[in-house]
Amino acid sequence: MKKKAILALSDGKLFEGYSFGAEGETTGEVVFNTSMTGYQEILTDPSYKGQIVTMTYPLIGNYGINDEDVESVKPYAEGFIVKEASEYPSNWRSKKTLGSYIKENNIVGIHGIDTRALTKHIRDFGAKEGVISTIDLNPKSLIEKAKVSPGLIGRDLVKEVTCKKTYKWDTDVWDIKKGYQDQKEYRFKVVAYDFGIKQNILRLLINAGCSATVVPADTKAEDVMAMNPDGILLSNGPGDPEGVPYVIENVKKLIGRKPIFGICLGHQLLGLAMGGKTYKLKFGHHGGNQPVMDLTTRKVEITSQNHGFTVDVDSLKGKAELTHINLNDKTVEGMQHKELPIFSVQYHPEASPGPHDSAYLFKRFTEMMEKN
Repeated sequence: MKKKAILALSDGKLFEGYSFGAEGETTGEVVFNTSMTGYQEILTDPSYKGQIVTMTYPLIGNYGINDEDVESVKPYAEGFIVKEASEYPSNWRSKKTLGSYIKENNIVGIHGIDTRALTKHIRDFGAKEGVISTIDLNPKSLIEKAKVSPGLIGRDLVKEVTCKKTYKWDTDVWDIKKGYQDQKEYRFKVVAYDFGIKQNILRLLINAGCSATVVPADTKAEDVMAMNPDGILLSNGPGDPEGVPYVIENVKKLIGRKPIFGICLGHQLLGLAMGGKTYKLKFGHHGGNQPVMDLTTRKVEITSQNHGFTVDVDSLKGKAELTHINLNDKTVEGMQHKELPIFSVQYHPEASPGPHDSAYLFKRFTEMMEKN
């Protein structure tokens, strides 16, 4: 028999469905992702730490789980919500079902609910704290648990996903005939801060001719400079950028010393380090179909995104200029320093999952390092 599960939101909204994955209870900010595929990459994206992910596409899990399409060492999403979880995957690389995968990794999931209604509710009323439970089925109790959930504001989630020690990365992008191969020749030396870095960022750095040394989030600026890199990458990561003041202080010390490329949380941290402000979006941008215009070329690219906060470019008081804009809501998607070799984007040029329109930014980074 199917085991019952309940999703309760902090505003009192309830959804009844069935358990899949691990049994138990989990809390987090409930968000929706509009990607049609890529659930394995989404689950293993450390940026989802602290969040319960709803997939808007109705059938999830139909191509199973493989050993290669991962973005970190394990899944980090707090919970998973789908309309229908496929129990019979079909793909030449599939090793196991989605349900067995999230069960192995102790992720509580719920399926059989109306994800359209949930998505519409989040769009209308904003992302909410929520609870998925298979053990406490008392609606009143679950709503109270959702209400006292800590949320994202001010929390340091980076410390929960960053690496524990410095390491080297050599693996290039995936090839259909060879799989993943290591690259041995490099033109540029990059130090990448790990705030929850996705592995495809590192693969594309290697593909662009860079070596990559990955350092923990609390690595001091002086230690990074002692490595004598050609450039510094500030990675993606979870939560509120204002929750990691120690990172902001280190980024301040690096500005003007080396070329810097920021992605997602790294972009927000750059904004704060330059004296700007960030603010929380109503329901964030999560998915692989966000249209962005590169104002330097006037070209439009379809982008992969996953963020709940954004930079107020006007708060930078002329230190940086807007380079990319979201065509849906006109929020900031990219900026560059007016004098220094520093640029950043709010979205994910490494995709995985999503379109490859934005991979050119890694070349832009290497050109900046070559020039400087």
